[in-house]
Amino acid sequence: MSEPVYIDLWPTGSANAVETQDVLPHIEVYLPQGKSDTPRSAVVVCPGGGYAKRAPHEGAPFAELFAAQGIVGIVCHYRVWPHTYPAPQADAARAMRLVRSKAADFNIDPEKIAIMGFSAGGHLASSIAVQPNLYHDPDDDLIDKFSARPNRAILCYPVLSMVKEYHHGSAENLLGVNASEVQRRQMSSELQVNADTPPTFLFHTADDASVPVSNSLRFASACIEHGISIELHVYPHGRHGVGLAYDEPTLKGWSLLLLDWLARW
Repeated sequence: MSEPVYIDLWPTGSANAVETQDVLPHIEVYLPQGKSDTPRSAVVVCPGGGYAKRAPHEGAPFAELFAAQGIVGIVCHYRVWPHTYPAPQADAARAMRLVRSKAADFNIDPEKIAIMGFSAGGHLASSIAVQPNLYHDPDDDLIDKFSARPNRAILCYPVLSMVKEYHHGSAENLLGVNASEVQRRQMSSELQVNADTPPTFLFHTADDASVPVSNSLRFASACIEHGISIELHVYPHGRHGVGLAYDEPTLKGWSLLLLDWLARW
């Protein structure tokens, strides 16, 4: 597989072009081998890490998996703590717009761009899926030209709520320890589902000890109430943060279900 294409999210001189974990906010584009006569679909992947880091096993391995299936895989290296809201959301929204702006360069169908996230990255992905226009960064020169709304969402053992049975570390790293009830409700994605929410794939385990499965269940229920197509897979057992789960016999098939769902796009 060829090396990924590295693209900075923000122009030089932007207040958003600051390092976390020794890297500037950027995307890495993994292109499928060979040529395609038709534009390809793409998935922007947001690794998890409690908004304190970005877990490597939830980034490049999935972009490579997608590229092997003829899908453009894109890892979003968004800002994490000490950068709080709106920094991660600004980065993810910018990533979606940037990919659309370069769709012709990478032979991507601009109407087939999904966003995917794990754990806190799932919260980030969901926040863009349900509220793509919540925050408009003054340095984002693509706002008036390209939409940040994904055409599909993929949420894997996601943090979704910030008010009920939620992951406190993710909430505090994103919103701070003194966030108001209004702020936490605004950033609770299950409360913000609407008719424009894209079709969504959810994967969780029933005994996840870090992020309760109720996060996915409430989000799925809200989607159903709004007539949004969902595919929900809840496995009875499994630790949090399994990624591809190739070493977990009862879970390793979940990514095949995802690829099947994407193939039906």
